[in-house]
Amino acid sequence: MDQQRLLGPVDTIRHHPDKMNLLDRIEKNFSESIAIQQNAVAVLQNHIALAAQMLTHCLLAGGKILSCGNGSTLCDAEHFSSLMLHRFETERPGLPAIALTASTTLNAIAHDGLLDQVFAKQLQTLGHTGDILLVLSAGGACNSLLQAINAAHQRDMHVILLSSQDDLELAQALQPDDIEIRIPSRATPRIQEMHRFIIHCLCDLIDHQLMGG
Repeated sequence: MDQQRLLGPVDTIRHHPDKMNLLDRIEKNFSESIAIQQNAVAVLQNHIALAAQMLTHCLLAGGKILSCGNGSTLCDAEHFSSLMLHRFETERPGLPAIALTASTTLNAIAHDGLLDQVFAKQLQTLGHTGDILLVLSAGGACNSLLQAINAAHQRDMHVILLSSQDDLELAQALQPDDIEIRIPSRATPRIQEMHRFIIHCLCDLIDHQLMGG
C-alpha cells in the first residue's frame, strides 16, 4: 500500500505544499473571528445587557418582538424568532416573537413596487405600542430597514439594532431610547458571526431573567 493511502486527510494536505495555504487561511479565519469577539466584549457588553433587559421587560409587559434583516441577516432574524417561540437551551413556554420573513408576504409587497416597504407594511399591521423591533444589518444602505425603523417609531415601538461600522444611516434613525449594538468590523462574515453570537447571548440573558438559574 503506497504512502498516500496510509495518510489521513489532514496529513495528506500537509504533504502537499501547494495546499498548505488552505490550512493557513483556516487559521486566519479562526484568528480573525476570535480577535473580533475579544475586542467586542468591553465595547458591547453593556449594550447587550441593556438590550436583554429591554426585551425581557417587553415580554413581561405582554409585548412581542418583531425582527427583520437585510440579505442573509434575514435568516438570523428568523433564527432569533424560532429560539423565542420554541426554546433556547432549556424548556420553557414559548415567547411571542415574529420574524417578518414570510416569502409570500414579502413578494406580494415587493410585486406592487413597494420594495422599500416590505417590513414597514407588516409593522404597520402587526406592531403595537410596547413591542420591540429587532433589526439586523451586515452593512450597506438598506431603505427597507430604514423604513422599518421609522414605521416602528410611528407605532411607539423601541428598536434594537444589530449593526456594523457601515450602518451609520440606520444608526442615525434611532431615537434616544433605542439601542444599537455595533459590531467593530467591516468584514461581512465576521459581522454575521457576531450577530449570531449576540442573538444567543440575548436568548441566554432573557431566559436567565425570566427563569433564573
